[in-house]
Amino acid sequence: MYNYSAPEQLLKDRVLLVTGAGDGIGRAAAKRYAEYGATVILLGKTIEKLEHVYDQIEQAGHPQPAIYPMNLEGASAKDYQDLQLTLDKEFGRLDGILHNAALLGVLTPIAQYDMEQWSKVMQVNLNAPYMLTRMCLPLLEKSSASSVVFTTDDVGIKGKAYWGAYAISKAAVNNMMQILADEMETNTSIRFNCINPGIVATTMRSKAYPGENPTTLAKPEDIMNSYLYLMGDDSKDVNGQIINAQS
Repeated sequence: MYNYSAPEQLLKDRVLLVTGAGDGIGRAAAKRYAEYGATVILLGKTIEKLEHVYDQIEQAGHPQPAIYPMNLEGASAKDYQDLQLTLDKEFGRLDGILHNAALLGVLTPIAQYDMEQWSKVMQVNLNAPYMLTRMCLPLLEKSSASSVVFTTDDVGIKGKAYWGAYAISKAAVNNMMQILADEMETNTSIRFNCINPGIVATTMRSKAYPGENPTTLAKPEDIMNSYLYLMGDDSKDVNGQIINAQS
């Protein structure tokens, strides 16, 4: 796994937003960020799952998190503007965003890909992180050192047959991250990077590989070193990079 040992209270007094926080890697990251001192805003579409993560963080004695229910598939520009206004009112700034939420879609040849499914995958995997980041830039600029972390995948770095919209959305996310990092490097203190989680036992992984034994794979909790690293000051000079969580 990524070779990094986070100091205690690495994220003390930080305000971090995690999308897809109700399950899998998003849940593990939200809990780990809270463990290291952050106030975590849990964004996801299933309130019950978010409440469970909320309870786990609170029962562990970490900073009180917040819940923001949002279905990225149907969210409009106004929904993101409302989110920005709410966060500004409640917290006054953002110190980081982890874009974790994603939709797999279907594994099928591009020539047979369903158009409606294509649009859904692009909406969740590409349009949502763009609009969320775009709307929250003023909040990120209020932080003395903010970090935006996108999630990529092996198939976004090198295309692979049948991965269709998912792979293309991840390739686009990589490019978007690099553009943001390049554009804003000289004018702000915001850093933009990607994490490639690698092969992890998640619900999405089981959908893509239903015959795979999940007990042979890394768990979300096993790959958190890189997630901590990119959110803390130890990576303050890292910008525009793709980090492999299992390197």
